Amino acid sequence: MLANKDVQARLKKIKLLILDVDGIMTDGRVFWLEGHGWTRHFHVHDGYGLKILMKAGIQVAVISGGDSKDVRTRMEFLKIQHVFLGDEDKIKALDKIQAATGLKYEEMAFMGDDLFDIPVIDRVGFAATVPQAVPPVKEKVHYITESSGGWGAVREVADAIRKSQGLGP
Repeated sequence: MLANKDVQARLKKIKLLILDVDGIMTDGRVFWLEGHGWTRHFHVHDGYGLKILMKAGIQVAVISGGDSKDVRTRMEFLKIQHVFLGDEDKIKALDKIQAATGLKYEEMAFMGDDLFDIPVIDRVGFAATVPQAVPPVKEKVHYITESSGGWGAVREVADAIRKSQGLGP
């Protein structure tokens, strides 16, 4: 599917990758850690893939309906510049990102997995999801990753963007 000419044409235009958190950067599970609160698992491969992508000149942003300390800490660690948490109306955040970057929507990619991600999926130039996404999301995206959310799906898309633009293997 990534070899599809339409998908490759879309990936070549991407200058910004926007990510949902729960179900995309994580496997969607949350757990309670005494003394810390609610937390999630993030995969090192995804984080490193984002670092490589940013080093190659592709910006990264995060839009999540949830807002928690562990997510903020992870985004700070990864040095993600555009982080919007705590609002399920993701179009507001998308429009703020567009205004801040000056990019066209067709130059943006998005990974989401649930119903409130659909408005962003409908607007960006390339949209991807994970195998565990809800069916209405799967019907709308350009690509469904082989890897699960929280287990390398972000890395898969980040690498595809870089490869399509000749920015590395």
